[in-house]
Amino acid sequence: MKTIANLALAALLMATTGAALAPAQTWDTSGNGLLKGTYYFRQVIWLIDTSGTGTLGRALSAYGNINFDGSGHYTISNSAVLDTNVGQPQTLTTSGTYSISASGFGFMSHPLSSADSIYGLVANGIFVGSATESNTNDLFIAAPLASPAPTASSFRGTYSFVQFDSPTGSPVNTQDLQFQMSPDGSGNIPAFRISGRLAGGTLTQSVPAIKYVFSNGGANVHFGATTANTLVVGDEYLYFSPDGNFVFGGSPLGWDMMVGVKTGGAAPVFSGLYYNAGMYQDNSQLGAGFADLESFYGSLKASSGTLLGHQRLLSPFKNNPLDFTYTSTYTLNADGSYDDGLNHYIFGPGGTIRLGVGNNTPTIGIDVAVQAPALTPTGVFIDPTGVVNAASSAMFTSGIAPGELITLYGSNLSQSTLADGTFPFTLGGVQVTVNDRPAPIYVVSPGQISAIVPFGTTENIASIKVVNNQTASNIVTTFVNTTAPGAFTVPPGGIGSAAALHADFTLVSAAKPAQIGETILLFVTGLGAVSPAVADGTPGPSNPLSGATSAINIYIGGVKATTSFIGLAPQLVGLYQINVVVPTGVTSGKAALDIAGPDFYTTQATIPIQ
Repeated sequence: MKTIANLALAALLMATTGAALAPAQTWDTSGNGLLKGTYYFRQVIWLIDTSGTGTLGRALSAYGNINFDGSGHYTISNSAVLDTNVGQPQTLTTSGTYSISASGFGFMSHPLSSADSIYGLVANGIFVGSATESNTNDLFIAAPLASPAPTASSFRGTYSFVQFDSPTGSPVNTQDLQFQMSPDGSGNIPAFRISGRLAGGTLTQSVPAIKYVFSNGGANVHFGATTANTLVVGDEYLYFSPDGNFVFGGSPLGWDMMVGVKTGGAAPVFSGLYYNAGMYQDNSQLGAGFADLESFYGSLKASSGTLLGHQRLLSPFKNNPLDFTYTSTYTLNADGSYDDGLNHYIFGPGGTIRLGVGNNTPTIGIDVAVQAPALTPTGVFIDPTGVVNAASSAMFTSGIAPGELITLYGSNLSQSTLADGTFPFTLGGVQVTVNDRPAPIYVVSPGQISAIVPFGTTENIASIKVVNNQTASNIVTTFVNTTAPGAFTVPPGGIGSAAALHADFTLVSAAKPAQIGETILLFVTGLGAVSPAVADGTPGPSNPLSGATSAINIYIGGVKATTSFIGLAPQLVGLYQINVVVPTGVTSGKAALDIAGPDFYTTQATIPIQ
């Protein structure tokens, strides 16, 4: 059993930025006013049959008006729902509740299933989400109805659209589409071309000049009858955001989702925090007879060509939903779009809305990302979007786990900057609680705190609070996971080379890479409960060792690796250690380090391999 011999390395690991989300038994509803008034909405629901092929057994689409009262209640009246088990649209009238936190992150009761909820985020009035815990794949979008309501003259200019549809229910015919329309504001749309990607290849559709009409603030675009290579047919109902820059909708007789943005105007700037949701179909196993449908909600942060993201994913071929954190890079094309190998992305004016469409045959689908609004801090303030994994900087929507080292960002969090490797419960007059349990603290400063989620945090929701010299902060809520792994990196932040050691306790680096067959030591956080249990804030024991109770798998360069120990690092506080053998089959260079828990998968850090 190898341990960290150099406590200076431990200090290096702990110096990383980051923090995790904390659970509370009552969700923060201070953001309920972010949803208020009459909205348009559309929800598309796909239920996979029991054949194991990815074929739709049933599909539903609901659309129309939804009224939010700003206090946690909504009503839907005289809207419509189309069910493949019924055949024709039926009137939808229902009511429900919603809970939105200060960040815009929250959930609402499901309009069509009393046992389920739709989870998502609100930004600039637009709500995007998915019922990821319901075992059905779906995408929900709502936007405020403008006042006065849009008319035919409102639909003018150039709009770029993406669409996801399964017109026959077979995964072979599932398609994502991309096109531009230039309505003239008088009910006319000149001829245009649609390009589509299907599981079996690509198709294009030439659409002649078509018409549109408006009713109750929505547009009905007449795409015409079925012809050769038809990708879109019949009527499509479109709803508009108040500024007219965002459009969404679908067929009243289908279960597609069409989303668009007005293009032109200010050049896009892709930077900062975004909230997103979407649906995809993975066709990589279609040759074996099945496709994998996935829906998600999450968040992402873009900065200087690097993107850090999180998705809460649901797949019918996995046993449960899981959180997925990742990094990628981006370079904007001359037209302001960009590609990442799986998707093509386009932006609305200024970059406030990003639409994605699959551009790689194995993956088709769409996603919608809306730029998050700025928050105004007051007093002792935890940024509700600033609770992150201290190692990986995983996004605030990804949740927290017992024993995880998290970082809280905010303002006026402490009077001074202090660090204490003994992890006291009070440091510089500052205390942190998670569901009213005191959290061991490593670092405090006016702008951030690093602390450990108490091991007793097993509720579904966590509430996090900071008390700075008897002045309490706002309460931030998040979901609690079994695991929330994140690897420490050099330099800190979760992007780059993993903080790993060779057997001689020297750092694995480009100058001294890991070798095939070598056992290296990884240092992470967020692996959850351990056995034997340890008290909060105490070092990991040496005899016996305290191992992680959840099944944790490690992949290096896409190859599953063998581990000899996964648990608390002996003699250190707040740190987990993984002893892993670099597997045969990994190629030289920067190999991706993937850590998989029962409810979490992260692929951010890399390991230099020779």
